[in-house]
Amino acid sequence: LGPFDLDPCTPPEMPWETAAKRYTEEDNGLIQPWVGRVWLNPPYGREIDAWMEKMALHGNGIALTFARTETAGWHEYVWPVADAILFVRGRLHFHKPDGERAKANAGAPSALIAYGRENARRLKAAGIDGRLVTGFAI
Repeated sequence: LGPFDLDPCTPPEMPWETAAKRYTEEDNGLIQPWVGRVWLNPPYGREIDAWMEKMALHGNGIALTFARTETAGWHEYVWPVADAILFVRGRLHFHKPDGERAKANAGAPSALIAYGRENARRLKAAGIDGRLVTGFAI
């Protein structure tokens, strides 16, 4: 899917690079400027809508979130503005900051959400197992 210019939500230590520039919780990526293609795996919880709003306003990147398609956040920051959504087949396994795979899967279905046509093209070309949906942004 990359390369990406920015990952605004990384732990202080990462076993792999997600983007050329990274913000940690200490940096507070919500208040920092976002430039270029953004990889967004936001903190899951009550604050997710703030991250998704910033991504929707930025308009250039790919976000990984749970596929909670009925939520207000999806109706405000995904459906009306995203260029493509890849509903990932199966449940993902996340990894801890040290690279160790979590014992259980994510516990819910996940989606990769593309903002911008180039990001939609990259989702389509990635070969990730799932269902790609396009053409719904109005």
